[in-house]
Amino acid sequence: MRPAAVTSFRIDATPVTNDMFARFVAITGHVTDAERETDGRAGSLLFAFHDDGPADWRFVDGVSWRRPHGPTSSLDSLELHPVVHVSHRDAEAYADWAGKRLPNEAEWEAAARGGLQSCAYAGGETLLLDEAVPARIWEGDFPVSRSQGRKLPFTAEAAGHDPNGFGLFDMIGNVWEWTADEASGFGAVRACCGGNRKDDPVGRIIKGGSHLCAPNWCQRYRPAARQVALPPTSHIGFRCVD
Repeated sequence: MRPAAVTSFRIDATPVTNDMFARFVAITGHVTDAERETDGRAGSLLFAFHDDGPADWRFVDGVSWRRPHGPTSSLDSLELHPVVHVSHRDAEAYADWAGKRLPNEAEWEAAARGGLQSCAYAGGETLLLDEAVPARIWEGDFPVSRSQGRKLPFTAEAAGHDPNGFGLFDMIGNVWEWTADEASGFGAVRACCGGNRKDDPVGRIIKGGSHLCAPNWCQRYRPAARQVALPPTSHIGFRCVD
């Protein structure tokens, strides 16, 4: 634990959704990193169940924010889900277009706590609220079984759970969120998944945990939890501050 202070800021109530990101792309023509070829391949890291074993990470050609579950998938029924398969560069480009920026880690964590200080979870000292998990996390034996089923999507609609004390949704679970902070000084901690792209060698701090965090595994659905990320993946999104 380390003390940190923040000045006044406003943070978006939800992570950026597919609908919101689609409007940005339509206006600006932005091409995401997952859609750009690197070493002759364009795609992203996708976590899913497979016929030959438990769920795991695989780089899948043709996967991007537009086609989040495979090269033939689409955004049908996912318009209000958080956008994924976006890199830190993509998130910064959106924030700049919107006249905003990405939060730093201290801002993000202060917002996630919802006015509660030093509690283990966003809603207090226990994860459960009213005998339910107030976030989209992995419920089951990660990565073998999942009570919500094996089929994608693993994400849920933004604002699908009750807000925290500041009226903010999805501050834990659903998708990890990019922050502005570089991972220098983070220590010898393995990146959340995969390796970095050659044109993006600097890891960034992500916060909040995701739909892949499980009680028997990482338990990173806590405001204090932090991780390093490098490439775009199926479990990282973002929100903005101004």
